[in-house]
Amino acid sequence: MVENSDYANDVLVSADWVESRLDEFESDDPDLRLVEVDVDTEAYEDAHAPGAIGFNWETQLQDQTERDILSKEDFADLLGSHGISEDSTVVLYGDNSNWFAAYTYWQFKYYGHDDVRLLDGGRDYWLDQDYPTTDEVPEFSEVDYEARGPFEGIRAYRDDVETAIERDVPLVDVRSPEEYRGEILAPPGLQETAQRGGHVPGAENISWAATVQEDGRFKSAEELRDLYESEGVTDDQEVIAYCRIGERSSIAWFALSELLGYEDVTNYDGSWTEWGNLVDAPIETGE
Repeated sequence: MVENSDYANDVLVSADWVESRLDEFESDDPDLRLVEVDVDTEAYEDAHAPGAIGFNWETQLQDQTERDILSKEDFADLLGSHGISEDSTVVLYGDNSNWFAAYTYWQFKYYGHDDVRLLDGGRDYWLDQDYPTTDEVPEFSEVDYEARGPFEGIRAYRDDVETAIERDVPLVDVRSPEEYRGEILAPPGLQETAQRGGHVPGAENISWAATVQEDGRFKSAEELRDLYESEGVTDDQEVIAYCRIGERSSIAWFALSELLGYEDVTNYDGSWTEWGNLVDAPIETGE
C-alpha cells in the first residue's frame, strides 16, 4: 500500500508494492491482475510493467455506437477473457497521471468489483523511476466473470446536473481554467467534442492537476481536504464532478470518494461533451 497515508480507504498501491509482486501478477492464477489503461495503446506495446494487461480506453472500455460505458455483459466478457475474475485483486495504472485508469476504476466499482486499486503515479511514474518493463503481452486463461450492479449511486446524468443547479449542489469542474472559462473546447491537441464553451452554472473550477504532485502521485489526504474545502466542497452534501469526456473527473471522484471518504460523490461521465452540445442547456463563461 501507500506508506504514511491518512486516506479513508486502502485503494492506492505504491510502485514498490507492485514490483515486489510481479511474479504473482505474471502468474496464470487470477488472484492478482495488473492492467494498464491508455487511450493510445502504442505506448503499452513499446513498454509496460511485466504481467500487465493492456486495455484501450476508447475501443475496449467504451460502447463506440452509443458513446457510453460498456454494458454489464460486455464488461464481464472483457474481464473474463483476460483472466480476471470477480475475486481478483486488480491494480490499474495508465498514462496522464492515471486519467483513464481512474475512469476504469470507477467503471469497476459501477459494476461491483470489490478489490480494485490504483498504482500511485501511473505509467509515467513507473517509467521515470526505472521500474522494470517489457514488451511481452501476457496471455492468461479465460475465466467466468460475474458483474454486479450497476451501482448508479456513483454516476450522474444530465437530469442530476439540472437538479444540482436548482438545489445549489456543489459541481466540480476539473478541466483547465481555459476550458472552464470557455476560451478553448479541449486541451491542446485533443479533439473538440462540444459546440459551446464554458461551464455549468455555479460549478467550481478545481483542476484535476491540483490533486497530484509533480511526479503524478496523489497529494496527501490533508492537502486534498484543504483543496476541496477551501472551495466549499465538503462531506456534508452531494458532489458532482465533470470534465470533457469523464476521465479527468474520475480523478476528482477517486480523490473525494475513495481517498477522502466523502459519502455522496458522483461522476458525470457525459460531462462537457454532452452538456456543451445540449440545446438550451444553461452555460456560463469567464471566471
